[in-house]
Amino acid sequence: MPLFDFHCAKCNKTFELLIKASSTPSCPECGGEVAKQVSCPVAPGQSAGIIANARKRAASEGHFSNYKPLERPKTR
Repeated sequence: MPLFDFHCAKCNKTFELLIKASSTPSCPECGGEVAKQVSCPVAPGQSAGIIANARKRAASEGHFSNYKPLERPKTR
């Protein structure tokens, strides 16, 4: 079931609900009619694999910008 954003024009509340696409909910605050809103997509998180690949590439190119300061190799 998808997560939808809804907006109630009667009480001006915006909220999220996990419902079937065919359902028509009412506002949990006032019981008024709601309009389905376009939800903002969430950017994918960074997994350990993505971070490891970025660090390997950075090291092969000679820079350590993807490393935290404590993780950077000590240079003379």
